[in-house]
Formats: sequence, structure tokens, C-alpha cells
Amino acid sequence: MITCFIVLWIQDTKIHKTLQTEVKRPDLPLKSIQPARRRLADEVYEQLIGAIMRREIGPDDHLVQEKLAAEMNISRTPVREALMRLEQDGVLEVSNRGSFRLYQMNDAEIRELYQARAAVEGQAARILADQPKPEIITELRDCVNREENVSDDSARGYFEANRNIHRKFVELAGNRFLLEMFDMIWGKAMAFHLFAAIENVDLSKSLGAHMELVDIVASGDKGEALEVFTRHIQNGFDLQIEGLRAG
Repeated sequence: MITCFIVLWIQDTKIHKTLQTEVKRPDLPLKSIQPARRRLADEVYEQLIGAIMRREIGPDDHLVQEKLAAEMNISRTPVREALMRLEQDGVLEVSNRGSFRLYQMNDAEIRELYQARAAVEGQAARILADQPKPEIITELRDCVNREENVSDDSARGYFEANRNIHRKFVELAGNRFLLEMFDMIWGKAMAFHLFAAIENVDLSKSLGAHMELVDIVASGDKGEALEVFTRHIQNGFDLQIEGLRAG
């Protein structure tokens, strides 16, 4: 009986080892990561975004990777990676001469952008209005009061104030997917470059109506919250188009 048990144990051990051998998979064909170069490319990316936000790079400028690399005293590889990333983000486009320039959205694309904003922010408003907690309403009011007291009256100052207010609504809705979509739509460089055209009309028109959004959320009327947010964003679209045509 003991002999039989030992034989079975040995056989079971062999089978287990065989199964372990069979399920072992080969190494995946992944390339090695070069963190130093990736960090350098990220730094170039952030520098270019900063230059766009400061309006040091405008619609008429052409970005040539060789020239940028020489100015930054680095190789062309991280510059090329940063430029291609900005192209993928919809911030830059390749010109006929092979250089890069700021991407110019047409009216149809701008409309689609604002429709996406209405979908994301309108849903966030519905979520908030479903259960309008007093502490959340207070936080929204504080945010609006703080941001609408603009100390920097530049296009960037107004842009950041608007983004901070609208982001607060989505953030407090507590849906991380909506927040990720919001951040993608309000992508730093592209959205600012577009928003700056309102300067051709009147930047102050972009602020001042946000407390009404808080009031409608506080009312608990989900349908009205969606309607008011949609109308607010439509007004922003109209102002945006007016600014672009006045430029």
C-alpha cells in the first residue's frame, strides 16, 4: 500500500513538472526602454507647449527639427519625438516643406469639439444635480468666485480660469472617465491656441455666467442642468467663431 502511494506521488510530481514545462512561454519580443532619451523628449514637448501657451509660437511659424535641436543643443531624435507627439495630439501639422506648424481647425471641427464638451460636461452636470450635496455646491461657488476674479487679464489667464471652473464641475461629478475625456478635449496647447482667438472680440465675455451653472446644479433638476450647460457651451462656441472671424 505504501509502495503504491510512493509510485503515485512520483508520477504526480512528474506530471506537475511536465505541465510547468508546457505552459512556459517564450520571452516577448519587446524592445528595451531608454528612459534618458524619453525624459529628454518629454522635456522638449513641455517646452514647446509652454512656448505655444506664451504665444511665442504662432500660426505663421514653421518648426524645423534641425533648427530646434541646434537651439536646444541636443540631438534631433528627442525633438522629432516631441514634434510627432504634438502632431498626434492635434496641436501641430506637417507643412508642405516638411516642417511643423500649428494646426488650424475649421468651423466643422470646432463645432465637433464643442459638441464633445457639451456631452461630457452636460453629463457631469446631470450627475451633480442628481444629488446636489451642500458641500459640493459650496466648493463650486468658491471655485467660481475665485477664478472669475481674474488677476491676469491675458488670453492665457482667461483660458486657465475657464478651464479650472469647468474642470471643477467634472471633477466633483466623481467619474474618472468623464474627467479623462475632459482633459483630452481641453488639451493644453490646442485648446489655448483656439481659445485665444476670443481676444479678437472680448475676453471678458468668456467669464461671468458660471454661477448660473452652480445654481441649476443646486436646484436638483437634472434635465434643466443638461439644458443650461448645453446652452452655455453653445454660447462659447458662438463667441469662439466670432473671435476667429474677427481675427
